[in-house]
Amino acid sequence: MAQPRFWGVKTFGILFGLFALTLFWRPTLQQENNATYANGGENSGGFHGSGLSEELCEADISSFLPPPYGNISNMACSPVWNTYILRYKQRDDNMMTIILSAMYTSGWVGIGFSRDGMMAGSSAMVGWFTKKGKPRIKQYYLQGTKPSQVIPESGELPLANIPPVVILHGPMIYIAFQVQFQHRLQRQPILLAFGARTPHHIHLTHHDDKTTILFDFSAGSASAVLGKSSRTKRNHGILGIFGWGLILPVGAIIARYLKHKDPLWYYLHAVIQLVGFVFVLATVLLGTRLFDKSIKNVQGHRGIGIFALVLCILQILAFFVRPNKEAKIRRYWNWYHHWFGRMALFFGALNIVLGMQIGYVGNDWKSGYGFLLGAILIAVIVLETLMRMKRSRQVPKSDPPSAFQMNSVSPPNM
Repeated sequence: MAQPRFWGVKTFGILFGLFALTLFWRPTLQQENNATYANGGENSGGFHGSGLSEELCEADISSFLPPPYGNISNMACSPVWNTYILRYKQRDDNMMTIILSAMYTSGWVGIGFSRDGMMAGSSAMVGWFTKKGKPRIKQYYLQGTKPSQVIPESGELPLANIPPVVILHGPMIYIAFQVQFQHRLQRQPILLAFGARTPHHIHLTHHDDKTTILFDFSAGSASAVLGKSSRTKRNHGILGIFGWGLILPVGAIIARYLKHKDPLWYYLHAVIQLVGFVFVLATVLLGTRLFDKSIKNVQGHRGIGIFALVLCILQILAFFVRPNKEAKIRRYWNWYHHWFGRMALFFGALNIVLGMQIGYVGNDWKSGYGFLLGAILIAVIVLETLMRMKRSRQVPKSDPPSAFQMNSVSPPNM
């Protein structure tokens, strides 16, 4: 047992290092996000931090924007996403003037204000030009992620009496409006999206791309913008479903119902669970990149994810301290390994459902995972039933009692 203990300690050090990396990865990635939005990167397409963004921020908007939007001086200007540039000024009475500009060819451009960083429950201002070239700008209330849940001419933004405007100047579209907030905005989740197809009357088409940023209006600089990549969220969900929803459950099924294929089941179980652990670790790393305390329920989702990851690490460590079958403590090791594994799978499945609720995913995600979970449960029920039936057939039957019983007769006492 000395060799397994040596490898167990060594592996524990490696896994502990990976776990520490998981916990402390987020600050580094946030700094990278800040650098991306301030200096340009893969999400910006080389737009941010370039001479073009500085030139657009220095453009004289008074030459084409009507008053009062063109007459406001000393407006803060920040590149925020792709070709999106946000100009704003916040007065002492909490009246905020917002001017959003972006490259425009067709379709619509929108900016939304969210309480928790999610689309559902947000209010947005959307501007576009009709096929006849007429400008349109409306407020929308976002009840959900479906186009039918985007309610036109509704919302919770307290617009000022000054009418909002949408202007097309060169290749850029400008959406300008004023909002009378009850308090001074500081860190505010902002939704940005666009659709290439022109809205039908005033009903929006589905967006072609979107993002969520956390903008600090008190800082007035792009370095305070933290991007929330929809691609990163999607990859986080895909890895989690594959790791927790498919790979690890299949490995557990093999260990329980393929014992008659010894030692094949053992090697399959070890390799599959190791691959599943890699998927889980990658899921947690992406999750820490997306983590934001201001978003509702994310702390619980993050806590469950880290707890399930710890259970996975303990399961891998159990592999290296596995006692022999003849050892007295083998029974307790089996209890530990079985129940910790079941707990990890349970919390992993629970966290997938919670993540879908937080991310407001579409029905395709829900139906896909529901089908996968249902298939796993049906397979477990069928295999468990077959295993118990097989065991019942293998139970040796006791010999029936003899029809004639002869009792021994004690000799009479003399």
